[in-house]
Amino acid sequence: MAEEEKKKAAKKAPAKKKPAAKKAPAKKEAPKASKTASKKAPVKKTPVKKAKPSGKTVTVTQIGSPIGRKAYQRATLIGLGLNKMHRTRTLEDTPSVRGMINKVSHLVKVVDAA
Repeated sequence: MAEEEKKKAAKKAPAKKKPAAKKAPAKKEAPKASKTASKKAPVKKTPVKKAKPSGKTVTVTQIGSPIGRKAYQRATLIGLGLNKMHRTRTLEDTPSVRGMINKVSHLVKVVDAA
């Protein structure tokens, strides 16, 4: 019977609250440096040398639409300076331009000029 009385007493007694977990102290932010102190000396930029035009050019006309094509083909047309049907651009005849033309050869018409 003593066991039963202990159980009843435990039920009637208010439950002890667990101590609340201690919160970590908030971190204090370091004061921001003034704008004048953080200025750096201006960096001198060296001029970029552009390739001299070889004199050879190629004229490219867009004859096909990029609608329904892969994204790289649309981007290649934009890289060539073509974004609407029947637009014509005269570009320098370089290997990179020729490679771009080969990628979208089904969408452009090429006329060699000088």
